[in-house]
Amino acid sequence: MKKTFLTRTRAATAALLLAVLAPAAMAQTVLLNASYDVAREFYKDINTAFVAQYKKSTGKDIRVDQAHGGSSAQARAVNDGLEADVVTMNTSTDIDFLATNGVVAKDWTRRFPHNAAPTSSTMLFLVRNNNPKGIKDWDDLIRPGIQVVVVNPKTGGNGRMAYLAAWGQVRKRGGTDAQAAEFVAKLYKNVPVLAKGGRDATTIFL
Repeated sequence: MKKTFLTRTRAATAALLLAVLAPAAMAQTVLLNASYDVAREFYKDINTAFVAQYKKSTGKDIRVDQAHGGSSAQARAVNDGLEADVVTMNTSTDIDFLATNGVVAKDWTRRFPHNAAPTSSTMLFLVRNNNPKGIKDWDDLIRPGIQVVVVNPKTGGNGRMAYLAAWGQVRKRGGTDAQAAEFVAKLYKNVPVLAKGGRDATTIFL
């Protein structure tokens, strides 16, 4: 399959889902969607609907293959030669990385109203049944004896969001950058292993 440059972006769901499709790719019978980890089930339904709609509108058969991993790891894979036709990421920084290296149009945000890069992030704590260790807020995560499962900030957008959220909640309460750095260091000392992506984090937690 000839590698195509990704030129069109689309957003869906609460996280940033960025799809970039070249006109040449539309002539292919097989498309590869390189996406972030937890979008696997989401795209099973989207791909099925897309294949049916494409057949109805063009009379042609098409197949969409999926490649999943941490958002940043996927972005690096595409940059390093993964022949993806569609890329869906959960953070705009991963798309910016591809744009900087010429894989995606540098003006990709201008394709949205008001140059917006649509994204949304809500941080949730998932605890064991009945919350046996009484985890209710950020400070509980740095207590001795607590183990935290989190995605590696270097490989996944969710991990980067978690890192920034941990830092930001200190600053929001009036703390300094030094205090935020101290908090984050304590938090990651309670992380036994960094997950590669959201799916990996779920598996480790279970």
